[in-house]
Amino acid sequence: MNKNNDELFINNGLKKILDEKIVSFHMPGHKCGKIYDRLKYTEMLEGLYKTDTTEIPGTDNLHSPEDIIKESILKAEKVFESGKTYYLINGSTCGIEAAIMATCNPGEKLILSRDSHQSAVNACILGDIVPIYVKSEIDKYTNIQRGNSFEDVKKAIDENEDTKVLFLTYPTYYGITFELEKIISYAHDKEMVVVIDEAHGAHLGLSEKLPKTALECGADIVIQSTHKTLPAFTQSSMMHISKEALKSGRVDTDRIEKMLKMTETSSPSYILMQSLEIAVDIYEKYGKELMEELINNINEFKIKIEEINEYTNKTKIKNVDFFKIHNEKDLTKIFISSLEVGLTGYEFEEILRKEHNIQVELSNYSGALMIATIGNEKEDFEKLENALIEIYIKSLEEGRKKIEPVDYPYELIPQMALTPREAFYSRKKKNVKIEESIGKICGENIVPYPPGVCMIAAGEIIPQEIMDYLKYCKKEGMEITGVKDSRFEYIQIID
Repeated sequence: MNKNNDELFINNGLKKILDEKIVSFHMPGHKCGKIYDRLKYTEMLEGLYKTDTTEIPGTDNLHSPEDIIKESILKAEKVFESGKTYYLINGSTCGIEAAIMATCNPGEKLILSRDSHQSAVNACILGDIVPIYVKSEIDKYTNIQRGNSFEDVKKAIDENEDTKVLFLTYPTYYGITFELEKIISYAHDKEMVVVIDEAHGAHLGLSEKLPKTALECGADIVIQSTHKTLPAFTQSSMMHISKEALKSGRVDTDRIEKMLKMTETSSPSYILMQSLEIAVDIYEKYGKELMEELINNINEFKIKIEEINEYTNKTKIKNVDFFKIHNEKDLTKIFISSLEVGLTGYEFEEILRKEHNIQVELSNYSGALMIATIGNEKEDFEKLENALIEIYIKSLEEGRKKIEPVDYPYELIPQMALTPREAFYSRKKKNVKIEESIGKICGENIVPYPPGVCMIAAGEIIPQEIMDYLKYCKKEGMEITGVKDSRFEYIQIID
């Protein structure tokens, strides 16, 4: 039966991308399956579709594991050194929502970093929780989030002594860490539960050259996106409860499990569970060796780029510098500023993909973020280096000049007029032109994506500065989600 398959649109589209052999500096961490091929997991994965099943005798049950799933999770607990681990089949989103709603009662406050993923705000809607935001520090040149200072978190805790839970993002999407151990110690002294979104840090335990993990810093509940920086399939994540949180009784695992049953599918994918198990296996058997190789490749790449930078600084060819590499505590996250060569990050991302077959994780106005994992190989960095040189030369030929960064108002936290829940359920919403929305109460979440962080949350008063920034960056290529009008000409307000 050789019927035409032209109408298998998703299948054909994905096959086309696969055939292009794109160089992946984006998630998921297995990098188009290259790591499975390299480590000889291919045979195991070839027939994976045949193991797509449900809860029958012999397959166990994720929501009440007693057999093969339990044994698999016990291994993950040992490898990640947790007190208790849960496999998450709805991504980190379901874990974040479950963790927040299991530790906060309706009507209670939650101290929440402003750079938190939108799922944390959604948890406040679902659980009727009031967020108390802590500002995220911003690099004014690169527009990247640098996390939270101890002083800002301490101030929020001291001013809200009735708050029982602290939720922070560590590391940031861009791999930047901060004084988490000190923050957690202070929060514990105040008898608070500390929940950490470590979506972008599942790999940190693979090398002492990387920052400490959130569990090592003393966090009570940690949610990791195993698929982002380790070789699991997309939507495969884990939640870890620390040994100390279990021993002290700070975390009620019964409530966690009940919430997971609400936020996670009742028909969990066995294919995704297998991918988690494979990721744990690779982590344990090959992870440290592969991470050492990756760090060496990254350092060699940085040295070569720095040599080019030094040369251009000496010669000052047409007053155009080379790309600037920003690579801080988590070495596997590489932010490349493109303003020096006369390109916005959005233009830079498009050129890399269309002309050099390289896909980045995200771009902002100032540059693009590369996520490197143990699935990347030396050849990937060589192709990236060559692409940067070619783009630079072309910029010189076109006479491009350095672009100044735009003012990034992420540190401005809008005033909350209504809680996220009150705003979500309000029936007094109407659409108005962007220009008419200033000073009004926002009726929807405005979320540049990625990284999926609310710049204006529903219920907040819309500031002129943030709206000007969003309008400008949208025109330049920023993608904005959460809003009803994808063209971002109208916005919902609460009248």
